[in-house]
Amino acid sequence: MDAQGRGRAENIDPADQWVLNPSTGEYELRLTPSAPQSAVPGPRRAASRGRGAAPGRPSRTAAPAPEGRKEARGAREEARGGRGEARGSREGREARPGRSASGDAPSPRRRRGAPEEAPAGRRGRRPVKAKKSRGKKAVMWTGGTMAFVLVAVGAAGWFYLKHLEGNVTTEDVGNAADSGFSKDEAFNILLLGTDKRTGKGNEGYGDKGSAGHADTTLLLHVAKDRSNATVLSIPRDLIVDIPDCPTKDADGNETVIPGSQGVRFNTSLGQEGRNAGCTMRTVEEMTGIDVNHFMMADFNAVKTLTTAVGGVDVCLAKDVDDPDSHLKLDAGPHTLMGEDALAFVRTRHSFGNQGDLDRIKVQQQFLASLMRKMSSSDTLTSPTKLMKLAEAATKALTVDTGIGKVSTLKDVALELKKVPPKNISFTTVPVRDNPAETVKATVVVDESRAPDVFDAIANDVSFTAVKEKKAQEKAAVAARLKGTKSAPSEVRVRILNGGAPSGSASETLEWLQNDEGVTKSENAGNADAALSRTTLEYAPEQADQARRLAAIMGLSGAALKPGESVINSQGLPTMTLTLGKDFEGAGVSLTPPAKAPDVEKSTADKVQCAG
Repeated sequence: MDAQGRGRAENIDPADQWVLNPSTGEYELRLTPSAPQSAVPGPRRAASRGRGAAPGRPSRTAAPAPEGRKEARGAREEARGGRGEARGSREGREARPGRSASGDAPSPRRRRGAPEEAPAGRRGRRPVKAKKSRGKKAVMWTGGTMAFVLVAVGAAGWFYLKHLEGNVTTEDVGNAADSGFSKDEAFNILLLGTDKRTGKGNEGYGDKGSAGHADTTLLLHVAKDRSNATVLSIPRDLIVDIPDCPTKDADGNETVIPGSQGVRFNTSLGQEGRNAGCTMRTVEEMTGIDVNHFMMADFNAVKTLTTAVGGVDVCLAKDVDDPDSHLKLDAGPHTLMGEDALAFVRTRHSFGNQGDLDRIKVQQQFLASLMRKMSSSDTLTSPTKLMKLAEAATKALTVDTGIGKVSTLKDVALELKKVPPKNISFTTVPVRDNPAETVKATVVVDESRAPDVFDAIANDVSFTAVKEKKAQEKAAVAARLKGTKSAPSEVRVRILNGGAPSGSASETLEWLQNDEGVTKSENAGNADAALSRTTLEYAPEQADQARRLAAIMGLSGAALKPGESVINSQGLPTMTLTLGKDFEGAGVSLTPPAKAPDVEKSTADKVQCAG
């Protein structure tokens, strides 16, 4: 039923009544009433009632005559019955403000003075006594059926969230992925595009009979302060070692797939039954970067997402006529969607040296353009486009169970939305030709350049010229290292393993006591939770001890955490050193790089022409 059938005469599309609130990034219901309406309608008044009469109560002009005491008493009883009926009708209609009748979920926010939405439990039932106002019906229908979520850049609408929940495919990859998502930390998500020929019209793409290899792989790193992000492309023909990989079948039975040495990276997915968790483990072993989650899509994702946003703008430096991908375009700007968009990202024989490395550059340019289109005002202010984008994105994705809920995917998207496009960098793993080949078909990691790139990402260092912290915050952190330092023999510390390799706490204890003179140290076992970075917590009166230990271990000011001391096994106050995942061994400095290495890169805000 349309808006007019629900009492709106302005021919308003209900989807257009959801308005973006720029201060929260979420959509809120905004109704424009066509006429003044009562917030809580009462029973219908009789036609003979005078102005100002309450529901069920005689008007002042129709008061009973003094001589008719019996009639007057009857009128008062009728009035009391009418008021009770009105109260009962209201109680039957209304729930607590802001909640449904069942208490399951909050109702959409309403403007002050707008009619309240009917409780979810009453939707579709006949009113108890009083007839609902037309405005109230419109709110019920719009909030319960036409609410929508924007997975890529924002969200609103609990009911539609539950609908989208059924679109997303999840996969359990065990401890390869984190159990949840934190809004307060940096995060790394592996984006996988497979070459599996699934979906209508995809028979001509990818390798025939492919189990779904890692055809396109990007590691997305989003900085802790959301000031920047880095997208690192991993070539499919990169020679790597794939570690042993435990996988689970549909019944929950675990199988360990043996690793392989010196093979193409793309075989880390699909080959011999390997899942996305195997690819995550391969990336972690190759780069030393902790991968938190994965998102995987096939060829259909490119077609549906580009269609949902009305096409992606690309630019060609020269004419392209590729018989393999069937892409035929003149030089200059184009807007591509559907099959044409897929052909564009699959083409490699028309760009550069016709290899995979040049195709990666084209894919990065395409993804940057897609990001610009998804975050444009034309998309953000169109409920129709947002709904199409939400449907397309959720249907296209397979994700790990840690982010399998649409509400979590929404949180991920909102965090990414905070990063300015000019500070989203695209780069590729530094590689060189495989020296073992005569005919160059594969590449290997360039050990002279790649470690610096990996370290920058692992340590949350930006590849763009942005201020990662406010000047005052940076000064305060740096000040923690300035001041007097205690003698090593006066430093009292307990050591916890919070994600470092097994035995790291014992190794560090032995090194501190025997080589550095920190004799008042002890091994306190494992921490309650794993940390990405090593930290040293201390009380204010222990600052001089903290500065000495920081100098010994190469800790940055950010690693020092002013707090409280704890009591050690001797009953004395002590600092707490927790070795994180960044710990590489006793005596290895833990100071992160000050800036990212100089590598070839592009940013999401700039338009480039492929060719």
